[in-house]
Amino acid sequence: MTVQDLSSPGNVPSAGPSAPASAFDARAWLRAAGRAAQGRLRLAAVLTIADLIPVAGFAAGLAMAIDSLTRAGSDPAETTRALAWAGLAVTCLILRGVLARAAAAIGIEAARHTKAGVRRAVLEDLFAGRRSTRDGVVAAAEGVEAVDGHYARFATARTVAVVAPLAAIAVIALASPVVAAILAFTLLTFAAAMALAGMAAAEESRRQFSALERLSGLFLDRVRNLPAVLAFQAEDRVAAETAQASGDLAARTGRVLRIAFASSAILEFFSALSVALVAVYCGFNLLRLLPFPVPEQLDLARAFFVLALAPEVYAPMRRLAAAYHDRQAAEAAAPTLRRRGPRSTTATAGRPLLTDAPGIRFRQVTVAYDGAAPVLDRFDLEIRPGQIVAITGASGAGKTTLLNLLLGLVPVSEGWVEVDGAPSPTDGGLAGLAAWAGQAPVIVPGTVGDNIRLAWREATMRQVLRAASAAGLTGDLDRRLDERGGGLSGGERRRLGLARALLKPASVLLLDEPTANLDPAAETAMLEVIRKAAVGRTTLIATHSTAVMALADRVVRL
Repeated sequence: MTVQDLSSPGNVPSAGPSAPASAFDARAWLRAAGRAAQGRLRLAAVLTIADLIPVAGFAAGLAMAIDSLTRAGSDPAETTRALAWAGLAVTCLILRGVLARAAAAIGIEAARHTKAGVRRAVLEDLFAGRRSTRDGVVAAAEGVEAVDGHYARFATARTVAVVAPLAAIAVIALASPVVAAILAFTLLTFAAAMALAGMAAAEESRRQFSALERLSGLFLDRVRNLPAVLAFQAEDRVAAETAQASGDLAARTGRVLRIAFASSAILEFFSALSVALVAVYCGFNLLRLLPFPVPEQLDLARAFFVLALAPEVYAPMRRLAAAYHDRQAAEAAAPTLRRRGPRSTTATAGRPLLTDAPGIRFRQVTVAYDGAAPVLDRFDLEIRPGQIVAITGASGAGKTTLLNLLLGLVPVSEGWVEVDGAPSPTDGGLAGLAAWAGQAPVIVPGTVGDNIRLAWREATMRQVLRAASAAGLTGDLDRRLDERGGGLSGGERRRLGLARALLKPASVLLLDEPTANLDPAAETAMLEVIRKAAVGRTTLIATHSTAVMALADRVVRL
């Protein structure tokens, strides 16, 4: 069994959060993640581009209706024609609304489908031990939602912004080549302003998401360790840390919003200026007051047509600008969401693999909480592969802390832990390698069998039954439990935790007081179960029981 040395930059997994930004292409990852939804995104883009047809119809209907009304006094038939053209304009407006709604619905469905796939991959990594709980929760909750706008809005807006403005200018050129030239020139200025605004927003968006990750991770970590916080009276410090992280997130969010508002104002200014130039040109052309010669003379219908259609040249660009923050948020979240490579030989497709039992070495390990004496102080211990080691000592001596240290639940203040000669992974410890039975097993709503299968979701019912029987957990495994484990005695809870440890085919076995609160006969039966479960595994048992100590190859007193 090998464990990657995460202390060396050359050995950092490509999927790890600490990989250099240059080694990861967020845009390529977003394209790959949305590959399954590409058909929907293309359809949404086609429908949005097709919106130009009713837009041109509306502009033509409006222009011709106004032109007919100007002649209605001399020709009553013009009134009928004006109403017909107005009807065309209204029909085109309705058709435009239908196309916009359909495109939005398809984009939302594409985003939902993509998010489901990304969230599934994140949770598979989490359950396979390739992610820590903190990283997995932040990625599944905050990170997945951060990519919603990229697929629901930005991906479609990006394609439309390339095609639709040029198509609209081409239609306008049929009525006025000069107006088309004005719009084409100003479109370049508009695009340059968008690029500058996007570059300013990109870095702030990444910083804002990093601040959000820090706050979410801090909150999750402090809630998980709330008993320790209360025990060491660190409430004020934790509150101050949370307030500082919240303030940092608020400040960065404010900077992102300021850039967004400023960029929107700049883009609206250029858009309004461009339309104003078209309006001035059309007005002076109609009045024949242009101070320079032009190769065209507009009539009222053509002037109104290009005036009604000119804002639509910039509409796709404005939609792209509005959705650009969605892209930046998604790119900021992508490094957190990317699929993790195997951190060690722990899992494939979410299933722990039974590998060779590792050797474990504690080197000058110190664990200390804020303002308190170290729980472990320069602790040294070498455990040979496959050895059973009993950890004993007075209550509070650090037995449970030692096990939690291996699971990545307790940070090392000084020193380090080696597994088969390599530093233990700092992200999640040996959680993916270890089968664990603690003093207070977590119970989730569901059946007893479901709760046992939490240790290994790929297990068959036969394997679950065998593990339950070996742990001495008799009774109906289909019995339903609430989140408090109602209906289970303290001993049954302990056996349920042990059944999980027996079920999981892991190379390390960690047991915390497995025979506590058992009578002598039950303890004797449990010892035989532990002996069988420890075969082929490196086993650490925190215990006060002399019988368990007699079972071990080695006893370490703290």
